[in-house]
Amino acid sequence: MAKAPRILTPQMLDRRTFLRAIAAGTGVCALGGATYVLADDDATRRASAQKRPDGRPRLPPSQYLLQRLRPMGGSEGDPSAKNFVLRVHGEVEEPFEIDFAELLKMPQVEQVCDVHCVTKWTVLDSHWTGVRVTDLAARAKVKKSARHVIFEAAHGYSSNVPLREALMPTVLVAHRYEGAPLARPHGAPVRALVPDLYFWKSAKWLAGINFSAVDHPGYWEVRGYNNHADPWKEERYG
Repeated sequence: MAKAPRILTPQMLDRRTFLRAIAAGTGVCALGGATYVLADDDATRRASAQKRPDGRPRLPPSQYLLQRLRPMGGSEGDPSAKNFVLRVHGEVEEPFEIDFAELLKMPQVEQVCDVHCVTKWTVLDSHWTGVRVTDLAARAKVKKSARHVIFEAAHGYSSNVPLREALMPTVLVAHRYEGAPLARPHGAPVRALVPDLYFWKSAKWLAGINFSAVDHPGYWEVRGYNNHADPWKEERYG
C-alpha cells in the first residue's frame, strides 16, 4: 500500500519541511502555484516494474509520480450538494434526473485506482467513492443504438468515451476522494472517474451523462487532443 498522499502548499513548505523531504529522498516541485511532493525514486521503480492484470506496465510511458492528486483548473461549477442534479439521457428508454441524496441511495462503490494526467503526472492507489456508470445505465435502460457516453459538465465542458469503456466497472460518478467529500478544485460535488484514460476524460462538476448513437468530441478533443486518450499508447494529441 502506498503512503498516505499529501499536498504541500507554498505556505506549508517551510525550510524545515523542505529539508525533511530532501533527506527522505523525495522530490519537491511547484505546479500551478502550489507545491507538490513527488513520490520517491524507489516508488517509481516499483511502479515501473509492476504489471496490471491486463499485462500492461502499471506506470504508463513518460509518466512521473505525485503523492496526491493535482487540481487542474477549469471553469468551476456549483459545488453545493443541495443544488446538484445529474441528468441521464440520450439513447435510453427511461431518461431521468437524480439529485445528490438520491445518488447516495444507489449502490456505493469504494475503489482504489491509479489516475494518469496528460501533463505526465500519475497518482497511484487513489481512493474514491461513488456510483458505477453501469448502474446508472441499467436504471436508464440504454438502447442498443448507443455507442458513446458524453460526460456533460459545468459551462459546456464535455468529454467523450466509447460506451464499452464507460461501462467498465471502474468508471464512476464519484463524490468522495481519499475518504472526504470532493474538494471544489476536484469537481465538487460530483465528477466522472475514468481511470484507464487520461484524466481530462474524468469530467469535473458533472451535470449530465448522455448516451449517444454518434460520437461528439469534447472540449479538449476539438482543441487538438486525442479522441481516445489511452495513457499506455501516449494518445495525447490528435
